Amino acid sequence: MKGSKYGTHRVIKNKGDLPQPAEKIDNNMEIYDNEILIDVKTLNIDSASFTQIKKEAGGDEKEIEKIMKRIVNNRGKHHNPVTGSGGMLVGVVEEIGEDLVGKIDLEVGDEIATLVSLSLTPLLIEEILEIRKDTDQVDIKGKAVLFESGIYAKLPEDMSRNLALAVLDVAGAPAQTAKLVEPGDSVLIIGAGGKSGTLCLHEAQKRAGISGKVIALEYSQEGCDRVESLGLADEIIQADATKPTEVLNKIEAVTDGELVDLTINCVNIPNTELSCILATKDSGKVYFFSMATSFTAAALGAEGVGKDTEMLIGNGYTKNHSEIALQVLRENEDIKELFEKIYL
Repeated sequence: MKGSKYGTHRVIKNKGDLPQPAEKIDNNMEIYDNEILIDVKTLNIDSASFTQIKKEAGGDEKEIEKIMKRIVNNRGKHHNPVTGSGGMLVGVVEEIGEDLVGKIDLEVGDEIATLVSLSLTPLLIEEILEIRKDTDQVDIKGKAVLFESGIYAKLPEDMSRNLALAVLDVAGAPAQTAKLVEPGDSVLIIGAGGKSGTLCLHEAQKRAGISGKVIALEYSQEGCDRVESLGLADEIIQADATKPTEVLNKIEAVTDGELVDLTINCVNIPNTELSCILATKDSGKVYFFSMATSFTAAALGAEGVGKDTEMLIGNGYTKNHSEIALQVLRENEDIKELFEKIYL
């Protein structure tokens, strides 16, 4: 039996919706002829979602496990009802629907990372094996289904599973940065010391060139020290991105009041929209990669301060995004070593 290319045949609640916004989907692991069954090894929960889950659980691993299982049991997918976001997974291809055999570059036994959100992926968790709170990664025993429209990447042979998973989870951020930054641009990365922020710094510095300027903004001293050790920013600012006037004053100070051409938001907490908008020129752009972004707050906030700034939604997919993200580690040994310390 063949299902919808986009997975609408699995929607249980909110019939007519696509699987991502649907309240509940069918996570029966008997696949349709145009689906792929995956033996899941590791979930990489997106940063905004995992931060919220850890806060709700008070940091207790047993409570984290209960919350994750409850989400999947209620929704058929790991679709955090608070943040609306999911993450992605790594697993081994277990079965390929007969309609897809020979039409895709996958075989049973291939290890892949799904590049579509867990918020739309039918998922069954049989057992949670390990929770790595510091890296947002959770090893499980379970299964998942990839729809015909779902994108994926075969894991590279020159790096470990956990390292590749960590990078591919945020592949859209450095790839979009590569598209947006022009030579000579002034670029602000908010949340620069985190995983996506670090990758964006590399691409921003590479694309802006010697005539450009890359500014890193981080909340913690540890994050600032990390950015400094990597040498990827012309200016490093320690500030609270939820305090827009504080951010504006500091950006004005390092740009002689000119502000920046492009701001990229990589934080995992809410209420940072206005800091991005105020820091950016009227003619500039703001790229909200963060899934903690309120686009209502961004739109009304820009209107309220009279800013004619182009604002871009953080689409996690852009052409060749997985290749661009993985290439950062091949180009920058310091980032690779840092990520190996964190994720291995």
